[in-house]
Amino acid sequence: MKKALGILGVLFVGAIVIFATVDFNRFGKDKAYVQITDAASVEETKMDSGEIMKRYWYKLPAYKENGEMIEVEFSGAKELRKDAYLMLYIKDGNEVSSYDEVQLNDIPQKAKEKLEG
Repeated sequence: MKKALGILGVLFVGAIVIFATVDFNRFGKDKAYVQITDAASVEETKMDSGEIMKRYWYKLPAYKENGEMIEVEFSGAKELRKDAYLMLYIKDGNEVSSYDEVQLNDIPQKAKEKLEG
């Protein structure tokens, strides 16, 4: 009985660690790369407290590691730095679930050529 409870405890702690450290918005997703231009639009929402929340929307061509172009639309809670390069995490063809800023040297060659050209 004590052994079974010990095993269950270890499994429970392991599950908590996995859920706390794994970002499921990025796990197992395809990647594509973009260079930020101006935001396509800014969406403002007035909260009950009177605070204005802004969401910045971007609609850009993105390039997969093999150089294939896809059109993506995504938003950020803050305005993204103009000319920054992002690695997008893509699901279902062109749905962006998350992103990270990267350096040009971190982008695979075929995608980099498309972004530079």
